[in-house]
Amino acid sequence: MTPHNTPRRSTPQLVCASLLGCLLLLAFTAGCTAPRYISKRNVRENALASQLQLMRRRGPAVSERTNQLLQRFGLIESYEDDPAATLTKLRERAAADEDNELIFAVGELSYIEGKKAEREGASSVALHHFGITIRNSYQYLFSPELDSVRNPYDPQFRSACDLYNEALEDTLRLLCAENKLRPGQSYTIKTPKRSFKIDTVARGKWPAEEFDRYEFVSDFKVETLHNRHQTYGLGVPLLAVRRPKSDQDQREKYYPEGLSYAVTALLRCIDTDLQPGEAPQNFVLEFFDPLSHNQVQLANHWAPLETDLTTPLAFYLDSPQFRKRNKATEGLLNPAKSQELRGLYMLEPYDPDRIPVVMVHGLWSSPLTWMDMFNDLRSFPQIRERYQFWFYMYPSGQPFWVSATQMRNDLAEMRQAFDPQQRDPMMNQMVLVGHSMGGLVSKMQTIDSDKDFWNIVSDKPVEQLQGPEEAKAKLASALFFKPNNSIRRVVTIATPHRGSEFANDYTRWLARKVIRLPSFAVNTANRLAAENPGFFKDTKMLTVSNAIDSLAPDSPIFPVMLRAHRAPDVKYHNVVGMIDEKSLFGRISHKGDGVVEYDSSHLEDASSEIVVQADHMSIQTNSQTILEVRRILLEHLQEVDADDRIATRPEPLSPSDQPSDLRLLEDDMDPLYSW
Repeated sequence: MTPHNTPRRSTPQLVCASLLGCLLLLAFTAGCTAPRYISKRNVRENALASQLQLMRRRGPAVSERTNQLLQRFGLIESYEDDPAATLTKLRERAAADEDNELIFAVGELSYIEGKKAEREGASSVALHHFGITIRNSYQYLFSPELDSVRNPYDPQFRSACDLYNEALEDTLRLLCAENKLRPGQSYTIKTPKRSFKIDTVARGKWPAEEFDRYEFVSDFKVETLHNRHQTYGLGVPLLAVRRPKSDQDQREKYYPEGLSYAVTALLRCIDTDLQPGEAPQNFVLEFFDPLSHNQVQLANHWAPLETDLTTPLAFYLDSPQFRKRNKATEGLLNPAKSQELRGLYMLEPYDPDRIPVVMVHGLWSSPLTWMDMFNDLRSFPQIRERYQFWFYMYPSGQPFWVSATQMRNDLAEMRQAFDPQQRDPMMNQMVLVGHSMGGLVSKMQTIDSDKDFWNIVSDKPVEQLQGPEEAKAKLASALFFKPNNSIRRVVTIATPHRGSEFANDYTRWLARKVIRLPSFAVNTANRLAAENPGFFKDTKMLTVSNAIDSLAPDSPIFPVMLRAHRAPDVKYHNVVGMIDEKSLFGRISHKGDGVVEYDSSHLEDASSEIVVQADHMSIQTNSQTILEVRRILLEHLQEVDADDRIATRPEPLSPSDQPSDLRLLEDDMDPLYSW
């Protein structure tokens, strides 16, 4: 039986409606099967696990190369009978000969003895041996006496890096078992043969007081994100869970609860007057932000940091706090209830020197849709050094022009919170990236309404409208607006610039049955219509329109948007999706991405446009799309830098003019002489 007042259904309409109904059913039943972004490993990841057979039941074993060295010095039987005595002999010989092979062997054997002591629960003994490993691996990598024989092409060189990193991680694990390490505090550590002091310091944009706790990246495995982005060097990758600041700080609402971020820990000696053979007593444990530092100076050498940007992101995405916030279905079906989650969110500290990229999701979606692109873009050093990524969340069940109005206000509030004097020049180079309906929301930030949008609903002057001042102001704000002059580029991805056939008569009817628009907005619109008979051309646009209605191809807003005046300095870039016509979905849909036809997604006045072989739901995770966004961001940097060169003629920097954090690092980066 046909539902009362239900329009006739053609085959394409039935396909779209059936798809919408199936998706709704899946959404309601998918709560208990949400994807896992991270899982806990049974045994932590260790770069030395295979080389030293760390999981062997009888305990770790020496590597083949170190075993050959023991044979060369006739110490195989001695080591098997008395490892401690043999290790002492090798340490004495290494100190006398300054042989890089001996120095490495001492570091490896000390690590093995430390792992044995750790198994037996002798923490202080393990700390002693791990300390020797850190010292010897550091010496192998940086001692000036070994410059003539050091060979970075030798696999042993990388093994020395692994020894330093894994020994430092095991040291931190033992220290964390007794202390909650935090930047800004000092700790005294005792081993059987000595005691030493460790100061902890944060190096990055996050204030030290915002560190709550650390987790070791090696304890986790990334499950859902497509790529895991790491860099290889020195240090221990950690993830730090942020402690919220006072609610009285208006900027706090932009940092979501439970946020975790990447950190790399590095240990260095700060004793500068050691005598040969004297053991250092004072160290600094530094927590570096990989977004601010990708290398560090050690003993007059620049060494890359070992980093992991993906695992901390996955940890946050898997947190209860994020799952509670990420309610795409509620945003579609109950826009009123999800208004409290609306707004801009930052997953990294605000940086006045980096350009904001605001990513805007589409219909029935959330910021989660951007995480693969975000993860991949940050893997490129020039991108993460020059850009900061923000995410805009809005109730996607409401008409997109309502969301655009709210976004205008939210961007203005954000600017007031972080740059009230408007002194941060990078804020005026903002880039918006929008997927699907989010592209329309983004594009509306850059156009001038003039009277064209008001003329869609009425031929009469807005001044003649009768009703409550608040209601009239809300309506006027949605239909009269100016472009945001802080925005310089808009990237639209699979965006229905001329509407979508998915929003047909039947899906619109179904959407009106299930989407609950905010009662205040509906009542206000009905009241204005009732108090102003004959004033509006079509009150449906004010009273019953939801997101599906707003995307209908016959909506009068699309021609107005396409011909509207835009800010003179803004550039548009467009990515169009296309699915294989030979596929099942391709055969039943028109030319396009399965939801938006090519003719609607195509943008004639774009500075650039590419076609990507991908469907509507996955195009933003497609590698070609991500590389295109990267290309656009790099192009934007070239223009920004070119404008800066024209505006100013930089003078050479003297040493005193170097950035303060770099001078600080250079001042206290002294080598580890001995343990």
